[in-house]
Formats: sequence, structure tokens, C-alpha cells
Amino acid sequence: MDRGTGCTVWDGEGADEWRFRPVAVFRGGGARKYDAPRQGAFEGGAEGVVEFAPGRNFETALRDLSGFERAWLVFVFDRNAGAWRPTARPPVAPAEGPERVGVFATRSPYRPNPIGLTCVRLLGVEGLRVRVAEADLLDGTPVLDLKPYVPAADAFPDARAGWVERQAAERWTVAESAPFREQAAAILAWRGPDLAATARLQLSLDPFDGTRKRIARTPEGGTLSLRMFRVDFAADPAARTLTLLRVRSGYSAADLADPADPYGDKDLHRRFAALPPSA
Repeated sequence: MDRGTGCTVWDGEGADEWRFRPVAVFRGGGARKYDAPRQGAFEGGAEGVVEFAPGRNFETALRDLSGFERAWLVFVFDRNAGAWRPTARPPVAPAEGPERVGVFATRSPYRPNPIGLTCVRLLGVEGLRVRVAEADLLDGTPVLDLKPYVPAADAFPDARAGWVERQAAERWTVAESAPFREQAAAILAWRGPDLAATARLQLSLDPFDGTRKRIARTPEGGTLSLRMFRVDFAADPAARTLTLLRVRSGYSAADLADPADPYGDKDLHRRFAALPPSA
């Protein structure tokens, strides 16, 4: 053990092994992996708060940050259970080329070291709380560091982007019907998932790609499965628009009568089933 650095050092085959202590935790609405946008700045990332740990003089460390418009967050992909893969399938595949690419040529969360990097927009600094927008972190994500975004050093708009330049994205506009909006708002008010935000995220890009989402075609469009909820939508392929029509429970009446609750969500679905039909 190198007591000066706090790391274990190997010669030859190995490398330094470091242990980091998070400085903050992210607080936001997304709780599950599918709640997080692929890139916050591109896909309407959520607002949230980076809460710094008390008792470590971070109030002083955050001084002068409010003069910046953006900042980098270095964080931990803490919900990946240590899994990593040498290749990844991009969320939007290249029009030409391999379906999978090397993980170091992607932003995939499944990495040898589960470290993430994202650029957020700063909304304000209040003591140990840094309010941000355009975030793609989940609630409770450990944050290792925050660094200011400096355009002169961090922006290279003319840089080549490899296979990303060959992506063939199929983007759709997603609208909401009044019944869907009421149902989704009720579920969210009962501390259920944000179905509106997640459905927009899942369906705005290649909505019928069944290899990346639980999707089923229907005569009017399709049905998106989000855990045990089902979101029905209508599609206009010519205009590339979708309308979220309604929410349904994936549980039958018999399922809800059964006391077994492996997912811990039946009380929410029972409450949902009691909504009047117009909601």
C-alpha cells in the first residue's frame, strides 16, 4: 500500500487501484434506468439538485461557481452491478457499419470502471445545493466531482465524431391526449413512475425498435410497456408524430386480487384501477 496516495500499486501486469469518496448525490425524478435520457442536452434532460455532503467545507469549494452557465458532472453508474461489456450497441445504429462498436468508442454505461460524465446547465447555487437542468442522472446517483465548463477549452464543434456521424436517427414528435395526461398525472402524484416523461423519451427516437424497448404494434399505432403499465399510442408515420392515448395496467383483475406482489406495485395499480373511466 502506498500510504501517500491511498492506493495499492502493482508492478508489471497491474495498475493502481483507487478508491473514491463521493462528494455529492444527485436528486431528481428518474428512479429507474429507462427514466434517464441518453444525453440530457439533446433529449430534454430533467432538472435536479446536486446535494453536496455537509461537514467537508464544500460551501467554500462551491464559491464562484454561479458565474458559469454549464458544468461537468463526474458520477458513478451505481446501478450496473459491476457489469461491463467490451462492445456496445449504440442507441442509434450507424446507417453503415457494424451493429456493435467498442465500448470505449461509446457513452455506454457498461464500462470497466462505471464512471459517467455529463454536461449540465447550471440554474443556481444555494449553499450545498447546486440546481441543474438537462441532467441524465438517476435519483440517488453518487457524484464524484463537479468541474466548470469552459467553452474555449471544452468545445470543439468541428471535431470528427467517428461512427456517430453515420447514425440514421428516426425522430418523432410525441403529443399527449387529455385522458393520458390526467392518468399519468394521477400516477405521478401517487409517487408512481413519470410515465409521460419516460414515454416521450422512449418513443421520440425509433419508436418501433422492439430490440431496445418493450413495444407491440397495434392497428392504431402501438403499445409501450413500462414495467407493469401499458401506454397505448396512435401513430402517423407520414408526419412522424405519435399521440399518447391512454394508460392501462398490465395486471388483470385476478392478478390484483392475488396478495403476492413480487414487484411491490400492486397497491399503486389497484388505486389506478379505481380511477373513473374518464380519467
